[in-house]
Amino acid sequence: MKFLQVVCFCFLLPLFAIAQVSATNKATVWLSADLINQHHQTIRLLGNPTIVDSKYGKAVRFDGLNDAIFLDEMPLAQLKKFTIEVIFYPESGSNFEQRLLHFGEILGNRLLLETRSTASDWYFDAFIFSGTQKNTLVDSTLLHPQNQWYHLAYVIDDGKLITYVNGVKELESQIKMIPLLAGKTSIGVRQNEKSWFKGLIYKIKITPKAIDPKQFINN
Repeated sequence: MKFLQVVCFCFLLPLFAIAQVSATNKATVWLSADLINQHHQTIRLLGNPTIVDSKYGKAVRFDGLNDAIFLDEMPLAQLKKFTIEVIFYPESGSNFEQRLLHFGEILGNRLLLETRSTASDWYFDAFIFSGTQKNTLVDSTLLHPQNQWYHLAYVIDDGKLITYVNGVKELESQIKMIPLLAGKTSIGVRQNEKSWFKGLIYKIKITPKAIDPKQFINN
């Protein structure tokens, strides 16, 4: 009996450790320049995304034609609550539809942060496909000038989806969140290599909980 107890305890210990790790609230932070400098097997570059100086530090410029970063990581996996933040600089003179971030699968469960570009402005488009649910937060009247730095945030909390630009709430909707389980991450384009982003991206942060705008990153 004692031997069985020891065996059972040893078997359960790794499961306990996994539960402890999955229960942490550690955020994922990507500095886009570091992703290029630390290019390794889990990171694939398309085109020639270029490291440039910015007001925040080293950022990456995407040309809107064929520049992108693909990662074999999906930090939203199994999360029902989370906050996605991006510090970015949309440039004028590119496609109407542009994808900043694509998490998950190409056609299955996925979440995308997108912009829609006019001649001089842009507006935020946040999309999620979760289980059988599709939800898009977009309003073409909420325009922002191009060629400036911005902070974007997309928060999912207790069945609510909320978008922010520069800490100001823009849109809200409801969803019964079914966690995304599979897929990868692309930066600067949709994962099927369409809708390229033109501009700079400095930082991306994914926090595995809903946070208040007062806690958003500012640099």
